[in-house]
Amino acid sequence: MVDKTGRPEETPDEGAPTDSVRPGPAGEVYDWYTRGMALLGHGDANAAVQLLAHAVAAEPASPSVREALGRAQFSAGQYVAARETFAWIVDRHPTDDYAQFGLGLSARKIGDLRAAVEHLALAVAMRPDIRHYGIALRGARAALARA
Repeated sequence: MVDKTGRPEETPDEGAPTDSVRPGPAGEVYDWYTRGMALLGHGDANAAVQLLAHAVAAEPASPSVREALGRAQFSAGQYVAARETFAWIVDRHPTDDYAQFGLGLSARKIGDLRAAVEHLALAVAMRPDIRHYGIALRGARAALARA
């Protein structure tokens, strides 16, 4: 190809960013995590999902980073994605009460009431002192009874 002056256009180096490939956000994983959590705390769940997805890509084995992503996905209404994220944590850390809770809430939002009750009941069994776990379980059981 030639540019508008008739000279050959330079081709980007192999792997160099192009207009169609956007670089990741500035900073490191911890920066992405903290900024993502701040965005989530201020109600910007979609932006939080973007930053936290970069953090998960960089640290895929981190349950805390995945939990943050799952929370952001849930808050952004991305219930299927949130369910997958929380399921990943539960598969590797079945005693993580918050992951069980998040998986249960996500399952309920997508209409899988049996899975919702199962995971919410596990969360309640692990942490009966957390009131909102019990409230969510009772709601899921009532929805299942009506179904």
